[in-house]
Amino acid sequence: MAAFVSKKDESFREYALTGSTWKVLLAVCLPLALYQALHSIFNVMDTLMASHISSDSVSAVAVLNQIRTMISALGNGLAIGGCIKISEAYGRGDYDTVRRQVATLYAMAVAVGGAVILVLVPFARPFLLLLKTPPELVDTGIGYFRIEIMSLVVAFFNTVYIAIERSRGHSQKILILNLVVILTKLGLTALFVYVLDCGVVMIAVATLAGQFVLTGYALCTMPRDEGAFRFSPKNIEFKSRTVLPILNLSYPVSAEKMLFSAGKVTVNSMAGVYGKLTAGALGISNNIGGLTTGWQSGMQDGAAALISQNRGAGKYRRTLKLYACLVAVNVTIGVIGLAIVSNTLPWLAQVFAQSKNQFDPAFRDMIVSIHRWEMLGYITLGLHAATLALLLGYGYTKLTLLLNVMRVFVYRVPVLWFLQHFTSMGPEATGVTMMVSNICVGITSLLVAIPVLFRIYHRPDEAPAEQ
Repeated sequence: MAAFVSKKDESFREYALTGSTWKVLLAVCLPLALYQALHSIFNVMDTLMASHISSDSVSAVAVLNQIRTMISALGNGLAIGGCIKISEAYGRGDYDTVRRQVATLYAMAVAVGGAVILVLVPFARPFLLLLKTPPELVDTGIGYFRIEIMSLVVAFFNTVYIAIERSRGHSQKILILNLVVILTKLGLTALFVYVLDCGVVMIAVATLAGQFVLTGYALCTMPRDEGAFRFSPKNIEFKSRTVLPILNLSYPVSAEKMLFSAGKVTVNSMAGVYGKLTAGALGISNNIGGLTTGWQSGMQDGAAALISQNRGAGKYRRTLKLYACLVAVNVTIGVIGLAIVSNTLPWLAQVFAQSKNQFDPAFRDMIVSIHRWEMLGYITLGLHAATLALLLGYGYTKLTLLLNVMRVFVYRVPVLWFLQHFTSMGPEATGVTMMVSNICVGITSLLVAIPVLFRIYHRPDEAPAEQ
Protein backbone atom coordinates (compact mmCIF):
# COMPACT_ATOMS: atom_id res chain seq x y z
CA MET A 1 0.00 0.00 0.00
CA ALA A 2 1.35 3.39 -1.00
CA ALA A 3 2.25 5.67 1.87
CA PHE A 4 0.16 8.76 2.53
CA VAL A 5 -0.23 11.48 5.16
CA SER A 6 -3.33 12.67 6.98
CA LYS A 7 -5.32 15.66 5.77
CA LYS A 8 -3.93 17.63 8.72
CA ASP A 9 -0.33 16.79 7.80
CA GLU A 10 -0.97 17.57 4.14
CA SER A 11 -2.50 20.91 5.13
CA PHE A 12 0.51 21.81 7.26
CA ARG A 13 2.90 20.86 4.46
CA GLU A 14 1.09 23.23 2.11
CA TYR A 15 1.17 25.98 4.74
CA ALA A 16 4.89 25.50 5.43
CA LEU A 17 5.71 25.73 1.72
CA THR A 18 3.40 28.56 0.65
CA GLY A 19 2.21 30.53 3.72
CA SER A 20 3.50 33.95 4.78
CA THR A 21 7.12 33.51 5.82
CA TRP A 22 6.74 35.52 9.02
CA LYS A 23 3.48 33.84 10.00
CA VAL A 24 4.80 30.34 9.34
CA LEU A 25 8.02 30.98 11.25
CA LEU A 26 6.29 32.46 14.29
CA ALA A 27 3.44 29.94 14.31
CA VAL A 28 5.83 26.98 14.23
CA CYS A 29 8.75 28.34 16.22
CA LEU A 30 7.28 30.42 19.05
CA PRO A 31 5.71 27.43 20.88
CA LEU A 32 9.05 25.61 20.53
CA ALA A 33 10.89 28.70 21.79
CA LEU A 34 8.54 28.86 24.76
CA TYR A 35 9.14 25.14 25.36
CA GLN A 36 12.91 25.65 25.39
CA ALA A 37 12.54 28.62 27.72
CA LEU A 38 10.38 26.53 30.03
CA HIS A 39 13.00 23.79 29.88
CA SER A 40 15.57 26.35 30.98
CA ILE A 41 13.27 27.42 33.79
CA PHE A 42 12.94 23.74 34.69
CA ASN A 43 16.74 23.52 34.96
CA VAL A 44 16.76 26.66 37.08
CA MET A 45 14.05 25.31 39.39
CA ASP A 46 15.85 21.97 39.61
CA THR A 47 19.01 23.75 40.68
CA LEU A 48 17.03 25.94 43.09
CA MET A 49 15.56 22.92 44.83
CA ALA A 50 18.98 21.31 45.03
CA SER A 51 20.27 24.52 46.64
CA HIS A 52 17.69 24.00 49.39
CA ILE A 53 19.55 20.82 50.32
CA SER A 54 23.09 22.30 50.40
CA SER A 55 25.68 24.21 48.39
CA ASP A 56 27.46 20.92 47.67
CA SER A 57 24.22 19.48 46.29
CA VAL A 58 23.58 22.40 43.96
CA SER A 59 27.15 22.20 42.67
CA ALA A 60 26.87 18.43 42.19
CA VAL A 61 23.62 18.76 40.22
CA ALA A 62 25.01 21.60 38.08
CA VAL A 63 28.22 19.72 37.23
CA LEU A 64 26.66 16.28 36.73
CA ASN A 65 23.94 17.70 34.50
CA GLN A 66 26.68 18.95 32.17
CA ILE A 67 28.07 15.42 31.96
CA ARG A 68 24.61 13.95 31.39
CA THR A 69 24.09 16.49 28.61
CA MET A 70 27.31 15.28 27.01
CA ILE A 71 26.02 11.71 26.97
CA SER A 72 22.54 12.68 25.80
CA ALA A 73 24.21 14.15 22.70
CA LEU A 74 23.96 10.68 21.19
CA GLY A 75 20.17 10.75 21.32
CA ASN A 76 19.91 14.42 20.41
CA GLY A 77 22.13 13.96 17.36
CA LEU A 78 20.05 11.02 16.23
CA ALA A 79 16.84 13.01 16.68
CA ILE A 80 18.13 16.06 14.79
CA GLY A 81 19.58 14.01 11.92
CA GLY A 82 16.36 12.04 11.65
CA CYS A 83 14.22 15.18 11.81
CA ILE A 84 16.20 16.77 8.95
CA LYS A 85 15.77 13.76 6.66
CA ILE A 86 12.11 13.24 7.59
CA SER A 87 11.34 16.95 7.05
CA GLU A 88 13.14 16.89 3.71
CA ALA A 89 11.22 13.83 2.51
CA TYR A 90 7.97 15.32 3.88
CA GLY A 91 8.52 18.56 1.97
CA ARG A 92 9.37 16.58 -1.18
CA GLY A 93 6.19 14.52 -0.87
CA ASP A 94 8.11 11.23 -0.51
CA TYR A 95 5.85 9.65 2.09
CA ASP A 96 7.22 6.13 1.67
CA THR A 97 10.61 7.37 2.88
CA VAL A 98 8.91 9.21 5.74
CA ARG A 99 7.18 6.01 6.85
CA ARG A 100 10.40 3.96 6.87
CA GLN A 101 12.52 6.63 8.54
CA VAL A 102 9.99 7.33 11.31
CA ALA A 103 9.78 3.68 12.38
CA THR A 104 13.51 3.05 12.08
CA LEU A 105 14.41 6.20 14.00
CA TYR A 106 12.41 5.04 17.03
CA ALA A 107 14.15 1.66 16.97
CA MET A 108 17.59 3.28 16.70
CA ALA A 109 16.86 5.57 19.67
CA VAL A 110 15.90 2.67 21.94
CA ALA A 111 18.96 0.66 20.86
CA VAL A 112 21.39 3.52 21.53
CA GLY A 113 19.80 4.35 24.90
CA GLY A 114 19.98 0.73 26.01
CA ALA A 115 23.65 0.48 25.02
CA VAL A 116 24.49 3.59 27.05
CA ILE A 117 22.83 2.15 30.15
CA LEU A 118 24.66 -1.16 29.86
CA VAL A 119 28.03 0.55 29.53
CA LEU A 120 27.81 3.47 31.97
CA VAL A 121 25.61 2.46 34.91
CA PRO A 122 28.09 -0.16 36.25
CA PHE A 123 31.05 2.20 35.75
CA ALA A 124 29.53 5.52 36.78
CA ARG A 125 32.12 6.39 39.47
CA PRO A 126 35.30 5.72 37.42
CA PHE A 127 33.66 7.49 34.46
CA LEU A 128 33.04 10.64 36.51
CA LEU A 129 36.54 10.57 37.99
CA LEU A 130 37.99 10.12 34.49
CA LEU A 131 36.27 13.38 33.53
CA LYS A 132 38.04 15.13 36.44
CA THR A 133 34.85 15.63 38.41
CA PRO A 134 35.78 16.80 41.94
CA PRO A 135 35.71 13.68 44.18
CA GLU A 136 33.54 15.41 46.78
CA LEU A 137 30.90 16.14 44.11
CA VAL A 138 31.09 12.51 42.92
CA ASP A 139 30.41 11.33 46.47
CA THR A 140 27.46 13.70 46.77
CA GLY A 141 25.89 12.99 43.40
CA ILE A 142 26.80 9.42 42.32
CA GLY A 143 23.31 8.05 43.07
CA TYR A 144 21.73 11.00 41.28
CA PHE A 145 23.93 10.40 38.23
CA ARG A 146 23.19 6.67 38.00
CA ILE A 147 19.45 7.26 37.90
CA GLU A 148 19.90 10.06 35.35
CA ILE A 149 21.83 7.63 33.13
CA MET A 150 19.13 4.97 33.52
CA SER A 151 16.58 7.53 32.36
CA LEU A 152 18.49 8.14 29.12
CA VAL A 153 16.82 5.28 27.23
CA VAL A 154 13.49 6.95 28.01
CA ALA A 155 14.86 10.40 27.20
CA PHE A 156 16.32 9.23 23.86
CA PHE A 157 12.94 7.85 22.83
CA ASN A 158 11.17 11.04 23.92
CA THR A 159 13.67 13.24 22.08
CA VAL A 160 13.02 11.35 18.85
CA TYR A 161 9.25 11.54 19.39
CA ILE A 162 9.43 15.31 19.89
CA ALA A 163 11.68 15.68 16.81
CA ILE A 164 9.21 13.80 14.62
CA GLU A 165 6.30 15.84 15.94
CA ARG A 166 8.34 18.98 15.22
CA SER A 167 8.83 17.91 11.60
CA ARG A 168 5.00 17.75 11.32
CA GLY A 169 4.59 21.25 12.71
CA HIS A 170 2.91 20.05 15.91
CA SER A 171 4.50 22.84 17.95
CA GLN A 172 1.58 23.50 20.27
CA LYS A 173 1.27 19.80 21.04
CA ILE A 174 4.98 19.70 21.92
CA LEU A 175 4.53 22.69 24.21
CA ILE A 176 1.55 21.17 26.04
CA LEU A 177 3.19 17.77 26.47
CA ASN A 178 6.36 19.26 27.85
CA LEU A 179 4.42 21.51 30.19
CA VAL A 180 2.88 18.36 31.65
CA VAL A 181 6.33 16.76 31.95
CA ILE A 182 7.80 19.84 33.63
CA LEU A 183 4.92 20.24 36.06
CA THR A 184 5.12 16.55 36.98
CA LYS A 185 8.85 16.80 37.51
CA LEU A 186 8.71 20.01 39.54
CA GLY A 187 5.78 18.81 41.63
CA LEU A 188 7.52 15.58 42.58
CA THR A 189 10.82 17.34 43.22
CA ALA A 190 9.11 19.83 45.54
CA LEU A 191 7.46 16.93 47.37
CA PHE A 192 10.73 15.04 47.79
CA VAL A 193 12.84 18.06 48.79
CA TYR A 194 10.54 20.34 50.79
CA VAL A 195 8.06 17.87 52.30
CA LEU A 196 9.92 14.57 52.62
CA ASP A 197 13.38 16.20 53.06
CA CYS A 198 15.05 13.78 50.62
CA GLY A 199 18.49 14.12 49.05
CA VAL A 200 19.56 14.74 45.45
CA VAL A 201 18.86 11.13 44.40
CA MET A 202 15.11 11.75 44.53
CA ILE A 203 15.52 14.76 42.22
CA ALA A 204 16.68 12.29 39.57
CA VAL A 205 13.75 9.99 40.38
CA ALA A 206 11.38 12.91 39.79
CA THR A 207 13.04 13.56 36.42
CA LEU A 208 12.58 9.93 35.42
CA ALA A 209 8.91 10.01 36.44
CA GLY A 210 8.33 13.13 34.33
CA GLN A 211 9.94 11.47 31.31
CA PHE A 212 7.72 8.41 31.73
CA VAL A 213 4.63 10.62 31.43
CA LEU A 214 5.66 11.67 27.92
CA THR A 215 6.70 8.13 26.98
CA GLY A 216 3.36 6.76 28.09
CA TYR A 217 1.47 9.28 25.99
CA ALA A 218 3.66 8.57 22.95
CA LEU A 219 3.25 4.80 23.21
CA CYS A 220 -0.52 5.16 23.46
CA THR A 221 -0.91 7.50 20.46
CA MET A 222 1.79 6.36 18.01
CA PRO A 223 0.03 3.16 16.85
CA ARG A 224 -3.23 5.08 16.33
CA ASP A 225 -1.71 7.85 14.21
CA GLU A 226 -2.63 8.21 10.54
CA GLY A 227 -0.53 7.80 7.45
CA ALA A 228 3.23 7.80 7.09
CA PHE A 229 3.83 9.13 10.62
CA ARG A 230 2.07 6.17 12.23
CA PHE A 231 4.54 3.84 13.95
CA SER A 232 4.44 0.18 12.95
CA PRO A 233 7.20 -2.37 13.73
CA LYS A 234 6.87 -3.76 10.20
CA ASN A 235 8.13 -0.46 8.79
CA ILE A 236 11.43 -0.70 10.65
CA GLU A 237 14.16 -1.15 8.06
CA PHE A 238 17.81 -1.47 9.03
CA LYS A 239 18.98 -1.14 5.43
CA SER A 240 21.50 1.32 4.09
CA ARG A 241 18.90 3.35 2.15
CA THR A 242 17.11 4.16 5.43
CA VAL A 243 19.81 4.10 8.09
CA LEU A 244 22.77 5.71 6.31
CA PRO A 245 21.08 9.03 5.38
CA ILE A 246 20.11 9.46 9.04
CA LEU A 247 23.51 8.43 10.39
CA ASN A 248 25.41 10.61 7.90
CA LEU A 249 23.64 13.65 9.32
CA SER A 250 23.40 12.42 12.91
CA TYR A 251 26.99 11.54 13.72
CA PRO A 252 28.38 15.07 13.16
CA VAL A 253 25.56 16.49 15.30
CA SER A 254 26.17 13.91 18.05
CA ALA A 255 29.91 14.57 17.90
CA GLU A 256 29.25 18.31 17.96
CA LYS A 257 27.00 18.16 21.01
CA MET A 258 29.22 15.64 22.80
CA LEU A 259 32.40 17.63 22.18
CA PHE A 260 30.64 20.86 23.12
CA SER A 261 29.47 19.32 26.40
CA ALA A 262 32.92 17.79 26.94
CA GLY A 263 34.36 21.25 26.49
CA LYS A 264 31.97 22.59 29.14
CA VAL A 265 33.01 19.75 31.45
CA THR A 266 36.65 20.69 30.79
CA VAL A 267 35.90 24.30 31.68
CA ASN A 268 34.16 23.13 34.87
CA SER A 269 37.24 21.11 35.75
CA MET A 270 39.52 24.08 35.07
CA ALA A 271 37.24 26.29 37.16
CA GLY A 272 37.87 23.95 40.10
CA VAL A 273 41.15 25.76 40.80
CA TYR A 274 39.03 28.57 42.26
CA GLY A 275 37.25 26.20 44.66
CA LYS A 276 34.59 23.51 44.45
CA LEU A 277 31.68 25.99 44.35
CA THR A 278 32.95 27.80 41.26
CA ALA A 279 31.80 25.03 38.92
CA GLY A 280 28.39 25.20 40.57
CA ALA A 281 28.27 28.99 40.15
CA LEU A 282 29.23 28.62 36.49
CA GLY A 283 26.51 26.00 36.00
CA ILE A 284 23.96 28.33 37.58
CA SER A 285 25.18 31.16 35.35
CA ASN A 286 24.62 28.91 32.32
CA ASN A 287 21.10 28.14 33.56
CA ILE A 288 20.31 31.84 33.94
CA GLY A 289 21.60 32.42 30.41
CA GLY A 290 19.32 29.66 29.20
CA LEU A 291 16.32 31.79 30.13
CA THR A 292 17.23 33.89 27.07
CA THR A 293 19.17 31.53 24.82
CA GLY A 294 16.50 28.85 25.30
CA TRP A 295 14.12 31.02 23.26
CA GLN A 296 16.74 31.33 20.54
CA SER A 297 17.37 27.57 20.52
CA GLY A 298 13.65 26.87 20.20
CA MET A 299 13.43 29.22 17.24
CA GLN A 300 16.43 27.39 15.77
CA ASP A 301 14.79 23.95 16.12
CA GLY A 302 11.56 24.98 14.45
CA ALA A 303 13.26 26.97 11.68
CA ALA A 304 15.63 24.10 10.84
CA ALA A 305 12.64 21.82 10.17
CA LEU A 306 10.92 24.50 8.04
CA ILE A 307 14.08 25.17 6.04
CA SER A 308 14.55 21.45 5.47
CA GLN A 309 10.94 21.07 4.27
CA ASN A 310 11.27 23.96 1.83
CA ARG A 311 14.62 22.70 0.66
CA GLY A 312 13.08 19.29 -0.02
CA ALA A 313 10.42 21.02 -2.13
CA GLY A 314 13.06 23.00 -4.05
CA LYS A 315 11.99 26.36 -2.60
CA TYR A 316 15.49 27.69 -2.01
CA ARG A 317 14.73 31.43 -2.07
CA ARG A 318 12.07 30.85 0.56
CA THR A 319 14.70 29.29 2.84
CA LEU A 320 16.67 32.55 2.61
CA LYS A 321 13.60 34.52 3.70
CA LEU A 322 13.13 32.15 6.65
CA TYR A 323 16.76 32.68 7.66
CA ALA A 324 16.47 36.48 7.46
CA CYS A 325 13.33 36.46 9.61
CA LEU A 326 15.01 34.17 12.12
CA VAL A 327 18.03 36.46 12.45
CA ALA A 328 15.74 39.41 13.18
CA VAL A 329 13.74 37.47 15.80
CA ASN A 330 16.78 35.99 17.56
CA VAL A 331 18.60 39.32 17.76
CA THR A 332 15.46 40.88 19.26
CA ILE A 333 15.26 38.07 21.83
CA GLY A 334 18.92 38.68 22.73
CA VAL A 335 18.37 42.42 23.25
CA ILE A 336 15.27 41.89 25.41
CA GLY A 337 16.96 39.13 27.44
CA LEU A 338 20.02 41.28 28.08
CA ALA A 339 17.86 44.17 29.27
CA ILE A 340 15.84 42.00 31.67
CA VAL A 341 18.67 39.91 33.13
CA SER A 342 21.02 42.87 33.61
CA ASN A 343 18.38 44.45 35.86
CA THR A 344 17.46 41.30 37.80
CA LEU A 345 20.80 39.46 38.07
CA PRO A 346 21.55 40.22 41.76
CA TRP A 347 18.09 38.98 42.74
CA LEU A 348 18.39 35.82 40.62
CA ALA A 349 21.81 35.05 42.10
CA GLN A 350 20.55 35.60 45.64
CA VAL A 351 17.76 33.10 45.11
CA PHE A 352 20.31 30.43 44.18
CA ALA A 353 22.56 31.25 47.08
CA GLN A 354 19.83 30.54 49.64
CA SER A 355 19.67 27.06 51.15
CA LYS A 356 17.60 25.73 54.02
CA ASN A 357 20.59 26.21 56.26
CA GLN A 358 21.83 29.68 55.43
CA PHE A 359 22.31 32.41 52.85
CA ASP A 360 25.74 32.37 51.22
CA PRO A 361 26.59 35.92 50.06
CA ALA A 362 29.96 34.83 48.66
CA PHE A 363 28.25 32.27 46.43
CA ARG A 364 25.77 34.93 45.26
CA ASP A 365 28.54 37.36 44.44
CA MET A 366 30.38 34.65 42.54
CA ILE A 367 27.32 33.95 40.37
CA VAL A 368 26.90 37.68 39.67
CA SER A 369 30.59 38.17 38.82
CA ILE A 370 30.43 35.32 36.30
CA HIS A 371 27.12 36.07 34.61
CA ARG A 372 27.59 39.83 34.24
CA TRP A 373 30.16 38.89 31.61
CA GLU A 374 28.42 35.83 30.17
CA MET A 375 25.18 37.72 29.40
CA LEU A 376 27.03 40.06 26.99
CA GLY A 377 26.99 37.20 24.48
CA TYR A 378 23.18 36.90 24.28
CA ILE A 379 22.85 38.80 20.99
CA THR A 380 25.66 37.03 19.13
CA LEU A 381 24.37 33.66 20.32
CA GLY A 382 21.10 34.56 18.59
CA LEU A 383 23.03 35.00 15.33
CA HIS A 384 24.79 31.69 15.98
CA ALA A 385 21.48 29.86 16.53
CA ALA A 386 19.99 31.32 13.34
CA THR A 387 22.98 30.18 11.29
CA LEU A 388 22.83 26.71 12.83
CA ALA A 389 19.18 26.46 11.73
CA LEU A 390 20.18 27.27 8.15
CA LEU A 391 23.08 24.80 8.16
CA LEU A 392 21.02 22.02 9.74
CA GLY A 393 18.14 22.62 7.34
CA TYR A 394 20.53 22.09 4.43
CA GLY A 395 22.21 19.10 6.02
CA TYR A 396 25.55 20.85 6.59
CA THR A 397 26.02 19.12 9.92
CA LYS A 398 29.82 19.00 9.57
CA LEU A 399 29.84 22.80 9.54
CA THR A 400 27.75 22.91 12.73
CA LEU A 401 30.27 20.49 14.23
CA LEU A 402 33.12 22.81 13.26
CA LEU A 403 31.43 25.90 14.70
CA ASN A 404 30.64 24.41 18.09
CA VAL A 405 34.04 22.72 18.42
CA MET A 406 35.60 26.12 17.77
CA ARG A 407 33.25 27.64 20.33
CA VAL A 408 34.67 25.56 23.19
CA PHE A 409 38.12 24.39 22.08
CA VAL A 410 39.30 27.56 20.31
CA TYR A 411 37.35 30.40 21.94
CA ARG A 412 36.77 28.98 25.44
CA VAL A 413 39.30 26.50 26.84
CA PRO A 414 42.44 28.32 25.58
CA VAL A 415 41.04 31.69 26.73
CA LEU A 416 40.37 30.40 30.24
CA TRP A 417 43.83 28.82 30.34
CA PHE A 418 45.36 32.17 29.36
CA LEU A 419 43.40 34.09 31.99
CA GLN A 420 44.35 31.59 34.68
CA HIS A 421 48.06 31.70 33.88
CA PHE A 422 48.60 35.34 32.90
CA THR A 423 46.08 37.35 34.93
CA SER A 424 45.09 37.64 38.56
CA MET A 425 41.37 37.10 37.89
CA GLY A 426 39.51 34.77 40.17
CA PRO A 427 36.20 33.01 39.35
CA GLU A 428 35.28 36.03 37.22
CA ALA A 429 37.66 34.65 34.56
CA THR A 430 35.11 31.93 33.75
CA GLY A 431 32.51 34.60 32.94
CA VAL A 432 34.94 36.54 30.74
CA THR A 433 35.72 33.31 28.94
CA MET A 434 32.03 32.63 28.29
CA MET A 435 31.59 36.15 26.90
CA VAL A 436 34.58 35.85 24.56
CA SER A 437 33.53 32.44 23.23
CA ASN A 438 29.89 33.41 22.70
CA ILE A 439 30.73 36.66 20.88
CA CYS A 440 33.43 35.05 18.74
CA VAL A 441 31.27 32.10 17.69
CA GLY A 442 28.47 34.47 16.66
CA ILE A 443 30.83 36.41 14.41
CA THR A 444 32.35 33.20 13.03
CA SER A 445 28.88 31.81 12.30
CA LEU A 446 28.04 34.83 10.16
CA LEU A 447 31.30 34.44 8.24
CA VAL A 448 30.52 30.75 7.62
CA ALA A 449 26.96 31.61 6.55
CA ILE A 450 28.02 34.07 3.82
CA PRO A 451 29.24 31.51 1.21
CA VAL A 452 26.30 29.21 2.05
CA LEU A 453 23.83 32.05 1.50
CA PHE A 454 25.59 33.02 -1.74
CA ARG A 455 25.32 29.44 -3.01
CA ILE A 456 21.63 29.19 -2.14
CA TYR A 457 20.85 32.59 -3.68
CA HIS A 458 22.28 31.53 -7.05
CA ARG A 459 20.36 28.27 -7.07
CA PRO A 460 17.16 28.26 -9.16
CA ASP A 461 13.92 27.55 -7.37
CA GLU A 462 11.93 24.37 -7.95
CA ALA A 463 15.05 22.39 -8.77
CA PRO A 464 15.19 18.80 -7.53
CA ALA A 465 16.19 18.59 -3.88
CA GLU A 466 19.64 17.29 -3.03
CA GLN A 467 19.76 13.69 -2.01
